[in-house]
Amino acid sequence: MVEEIGNTTEGDLIINVGPQHPATHGVLHLIITLNGETIKKVEPHLGFIHRSIEKMCESLSYRQFIYVTSRMDYLSSHINNHACALTVEKGLQIEVPDRAKVIRILMDELTRIASHELWWGAMAMDLGAFTPFFHAFRERESINDIMEETCGARLTMNYIVPGGLMQDIHPNFQKRVKDFLSLYKSKIHEYDELITGNIIFQNRMKGVGYLSPEDAISFGVTGPAARGSGVSCDIRKLYPYDGYENLQFDEILETAGDSFARYMVRIREMQQSVRIIEQLIDNIPEGDFQTKTKAVLKLPKGEFYTRVETARGEFGVYIVSEGGTTPYRIKFRSPGFSNLSALDKMARGEKLGDLVAMMGTLDLVIPDIDR
Repeated sequence: MVEEIGNTTEGDLIINVGPQHPATHGVLHLIITLNGETIKKVEPHLGFIHRSIEKMCESLSYRQFIYVTSRMDYLSSHINNHACALTVEKGLQIEVPDRAKVIRILMDELTRIASHELWWGAMAMDLGAFTPFFHAFRERESINDIMEETCGARLTMNYIVPGGLMQDIHPNFQKRVKDFLSLYKSKIHEYDELITGNIIFQNRMKGVGYLSPEDAISFGVTGPAARGSGVSCDIRKLYPYDGYENLQFDEILETAGDSFARYMVRIREMQQSVRIIEQLIDNIPEGDFQTKTKAVLKLPKGEFYTRVETARGEFGVYIVSEGGTTPYRIKFRSPGFSNLSALDKMARGEKLGDLVAMMGTLDLVIPDIDR
């Protein structure tokens, strides 16, 4: 006779993964219930890097709070800043110069590629392949050099201000971006040769961590994790901002819903980002890079919400203003929190050795979850 003990059965094993574990890519604690090697339940425990960012923002001005969000999803810091600036601009009804809009999108897409490059290298390393990590960083370093030259920083750029950009692009910007595009195109075949077409890698990924479209929607999963299940959710297509509506690019969808489908979405998304950059790099409008605004910004009384597409999914910024110089309330809708909530559904019935593949294809950044 089998005896039930709470949610576990006699003979089940409960183990801890994290909060200090290389495969969690941050301080994430998972309590996993196992029956042999089979996962029965995954319970995430959060809060190890919680910094009260939302509360901090309520004591910062509408210029200052933008840059706190760089420390959430630090691999999409530029896109996070973009969302915050768009929300302030919506409240103040500021029209951003065309030059600033184009440069913002260029930086967004460079950020997306850099994020996916890091994900690709770490994903392969989690499954035991060390070499791809160095290949990924070869291209990523080229992007970081461009960011450093233009913005003065490599990771948390702090380049966007309400009304435009902190400063104009570096004179070398266009040349450096074109050099990166040439490098990327000459090396992308290595990704397929090393990983995508590798039969060992495919066997570790295909059919593992299935997430149905209905479950993806139910859990609020967005970004590549949802598009791997065939859910159309690209904010750049559904609710375009700053000129994305004028660009030709495809929303990448895969229907298999497994780890390999989520992998392929990100690989193909990098190619679409290259396509977007190619359309804009020789067509940056002349003119101002910033609209003149008051030194002290005061949003009118009301509620304002804006969302953008980061490398991990939908990032939303919700501001409640009482008409002062600081927000009454700020709420961030980060993609990582919702995406992590689907891990238990994906993992049940799978083997413990496949958990790393599922977590890797969710592309978790823990400070984005622990706000």
